[in-house]
Amino acid sequence: ICFIHGGGMVGGSRYGVSEPLKLAAEQGWAVVSIDYRLAPEHPAPTPASDCVAGVRWCMGAAEELGLDPSRIVLMGQSAGGGLAASVALQLRDGGGAMLAGLFLACPMLDDRMATVSANQFGEDLLWTSSANRFGWGSLLGDRLGTDAVSAYDAPGRATELGGLPPTFIDVGSADLFRDEDVAFASTIWASGGSCELHVWPGGYHGFEILAVGTAMSEASFEARRRWLARVLSA
Repeated sequence: ICFIHGGGMVGGSRYGVSEPLKLAAEQGWAVVSIDYRLAPEHPAPTPASDCVAGVRWCMGAAEELGLDPSRIVLMGQSAGGGLAASVALQLRDGGGAMLAGLFLACPMLDDRMATVSANQFGEDLLWTSSANRFGWGSLLGDRLGTDAVSAYDAPGRATELGGLPPTFIDVGSADLFRDEDVAFASTIWASGGSCELHVWPGGYHGFEILAVGTAMSEASFEARRRWLARVLSA
């Protein structure tokens, strides 16, 4: 599992890797946590470019590390999910080695924030509309919400998602990313691709980490584990 951490494009570190380690522990999978430079000091395309470099390094060094280069899943959480989607698009468009799977946990995909869920909830959520606007603004600067933003910057803008590896997306129904994540899955299907989508009823952003041990958190973990096991054993 190549993992890209979250943090709204402005925070977090490679050490925020508890969930992929938990998923990997029982199966004997390896986890490589990718670091990337953060906005606003390092605006787009730097964070995504760093992640592309990290994934390419992982692919190239896999055999030396005792890993199977044909069984690499790219996993990203929140902002890391958006960056993972960007990496997958850039790898697809650049040719060469392909990922075995793409795992997007409540991914941050669309800077336009035009969906119902992006504006549905108040300021008492873990990740609010104002925080989201700050994160995207830090990444994109004056380009925020304009036609100058590419699908590599904000993958939710992509209209053609064919050629991606098998993809897993999950998000809570009370997460402001809900609608953009569902739309991303729908675009994968419309493009002829494979995507498993879960929308957890009442789930807020990061519920699977903050509400460990609850029935829904456990169900989310099990769905993730089953999908990873299927992809990594193929």
